[in-house]
Amino acid sequence: MAQVVISRMSSASGRGGKRAILLGPLAVVPDFAPLFQVETPRMPSPDPARPAVWRHVPNALSLARIVCAPVLVLMAAAGEQSIYTWVLVPALLTDAADGWIARSFGLQSRLGARLDSLGDSLVWCAGLAGLVAFQRDVLAAHRWLFGAVVAVWMLENVLAWLRYRRLSSFHTVLSKIAGVLLSLYIGILFLFGHWNGLLWLAATASLLASAEELWLLALLPQWRADVKGVWWLRPVRIPRRSRRWPTS
Repeated sequence: MAQVVISRMSSASGRGGKRAILLGPLAVVPDFAPLFQVETPRMPSPDPARPAVWRHVPNALSLARIVCAPVLVLMAAAGEQSIYTWVLVPALLTDAADGWIARSFGLQSRLGARLDSLGDSLVWCAGLAGLVAFQRDVLAAHRWLFGAVVAVWMLENVLAWLRYRRLSSFHTVLSKIAGVLLSLYIGILFLFGHWNGLLWLAATASLLASAEELWLLALLPQWRADVKGVWWLRPVRIPRRSRRWPTS
């Protein structure tokens, strides 16, 4: 069977050779970074001219979302749908607001990227708890679609942790679109009711975004934030002698 043999190259950990993300004894995501080396732009430093208080606004919004998550789970467990809904909607709004403020005013930071990713994960888990508690009919009617979205999203998070020992913070364009559509669907679901077309649109965008992030996990050996997507990666040429292609 034909296979690609890659010569030993230095890696971020100082050990050469072909690597893979391991889940038990199985290599589930091969590391293509040595074969398709890429560069991503460095995260800009915060603008020192801005007042210090403004620099903390995005992180404060992310922290507020993190705090809301356990409250949402408790309200779901207690069956308080009204309180749950009015905590959930602002939490979903901060999901879009913190990233937009950080990018628009040059307030990005590594801490902010991590808080944003953590807040996203916790709120989506709390949203799933709300679906189970208050929207069982919708969940049952579309169980395979919801199941696929959640399964692929969880797979990306698990592999990112194994890869980087932290959640990924790629914040791709596609994931932002998917996040907006999912937030819009969940907000409309709890306020007005189910919208089938929007559910399918949001689920499709989410599956494509998770697939792209799995691809990024294979391409990027080091944790990076705000990558935008595979299209924005800049390939780095590798000398021909650094790899060989056997015929058998």
